[in-house]
Amino acid sequence: MNDVERLRAAVDGPVRLPGDAGFDELSRPFNERFRDVVPGAVLSATGTADVSRAIAWSRDTGVRLSLRGGGHSYAGHSSGSGLVLDLSRVDQVHVDLETGLVTVGGGTRTGALHAALREHELALPLGNSPAVGIGGLVLGGGVSVVSRAMGLTCDTLVSTEMVLADGRVVTCSEQHNGDLFWACRGGGGGNFGVNTSFTFQAQRVPPTSTCLMLWDRRHAVDVLATMQEVMRRAPDEFAARIGISRTADRDGIVSVVGQHLGPAEELRELVAPALSVASADRIDIADRNYWAAAEYLRHATAGGAFAVRTRTTGGPLVEDGLRTIVTAVDEWPGSSNPDGAGVGLFTWGGAINHVPAEATAFPHRDTLFLVSMDTSWRSDDAPETVRNNLDWLDTLHSDMGEYARDASYVNFTDPDLDDWRAGYYGPNAARLTEVKQRHDPERIFSFDQAI
Repeated sequence: MNDVERLRAAVDGPVRLPGDAGFDELSRPFNERFRDVVPGAVLSATGTADVSRAIAWSRDTGVRLSLRGGGHSYAGHSSGSGLVLDLSRVDQVHVDLETGLVTVGGGTRTGALHAALREHELALPLGNSPAVGIGGLVLGGGVSVVSRAMGLTCDTLVSTEMVLADGRVVTCSEQHNGDLFWACRGGGGGNFGVNTSFTFQAQRVPPTSTCLMLWDRRHAVDVLATMQEVMRRAPDEFAARIGISRTADRDGIVSVVGQHLGPAEELRELVAPALSVASADRIDIADRNYWAAAEYLRHATAGGAFAVRTRTTGGPLVEDGLRTIVTAVDEWPGSSNPDGAGVGLFTWGGAINHVPAEATAFPHRDTLFLVSMDTSWRSDDAPETVRNNLDWLDTLHSDMGEYARDASYVNFTDPDLDDWRAGYYGPNAARLTEVKQRHDPERIFSFDQAI
């Protein structure tokens, strides 16, 4: 009996090989930059027992595991050349209406969780793509458009069930296995074990309004500078992404997209300074219930290949920093991907910063803006186009080092980040290394940029 046959005999879930129905769907990375990585097999686990057996099989055979929730790792870490452990069937959702506790399987997609919460008018800080797996989101911290008011996804985590490298199943919380619980709140997915369930504390949905405003590129510096000040002074209930982007066939567009946990009348007052500094080409400010707001703000992408690099800043960027951004977007080399390229300033702060940096593994508790720089291309673009896009992004990331910190968001995983331990984890890197050594000394859970 060969290794794959032994795995099939040991587990309840299906084991798929290249060429089998469903193999491509369950192994293909979201980021087509890594589409050439093809695993030897995919196991769709049916529950905790399958996960434990797969870990034992990996340990015995030496075949590396890649853990896959939603498959959205920016760096392709949810696939690999060995065995992909697919958690998509571990997707149960249970809501306790008396306590507001919500327990979900480790492979639950945020869209399914969103639907269950909507049924009971409960809210959690979740991302804006329904296909993203809850595991990757929460384990990397989990920043949402409502995080300034509700905290990170990991800040609402009450407990998690994990299968460790030695096959043991443990529950982690403040009271039990506290070191692992600490690491699971911002230490990144796939580092310490396989999380097979998560329990969160939800809250009642608040009143909500949204905004979408667009300006011509010539107003970029004035609008970005004004909106930075708006967000610096804004109440925790308001969060926005402000930035500039462009495509190959269109000049730059300045955008402000945001959500306010309050009425549109308040939101109009908050963004009024930006609307007074330059005439907007589009203004959409409206009351929307919490669920309609989530649909309105849902992330849309044409797919293809992309790269993202990040920095953080504790306050508004100076004018020279903004001009560096605008000039870079003007000089983007282009590609055939309609997603194009751009720079977004995601407003953090608020409740995110109310938690001490050492309280969880997520270290960026003194940040006002995440500076997210991105570019995209199609898989069939010429190699020169790909190189030009990556060189453009590297240059921009380097140039912005004069204005923003060497700190990066692990959920926007950057395979080109040199000092990623310090970038992702800052002062918490050493403790995370200790937790890793204690619970996975043989590095059963390993990948590029694994702790």
